Amino acid sequence: QVQLVESGGGLVQAGGSLRLSCAASGRTFSRYSMGWFRQAPGKEREFVARITWSGGSTYYADSVKGRFTISRDNAKNMVYLQMNSLKPEDTAVYYCAAMTVTTYDYWGQGTQVTVSS
Repeated sequence: QVQLVESGGGLVQAGGSLRLSCAASGRTFSRYSMGWFRQAPGKEREFVARITWSGGSTYYADSVKGRFTISRDNAKNMVYLQMNSLKPEDTAVYYCAAMTVTTYDYWGQGTQVTVSS
């Protein structure tokens, strides 16, 4: 069992930045690949970014490449999403998730990001 709690969301003006955090507890955190997803009102959840368990490889959706950066600190059981140059279309609830083998099986409750303008 893994518990994930997101934080750092809020209201920001277009062009601004936010840093989301995900705190993990439970089973060994460092052996999970971690991902960020988001879901806008009335839309399906979509992939945003992923980082491997060692932190050596990262993957991003085309819509956020060059603007978002995923990172992790296994010593602190934390994963982060640095979001720069935010756009109104980035408005969504952002979820942290942990991958077991090939699927994301553990999810946080989400944190709201709202980008105005």
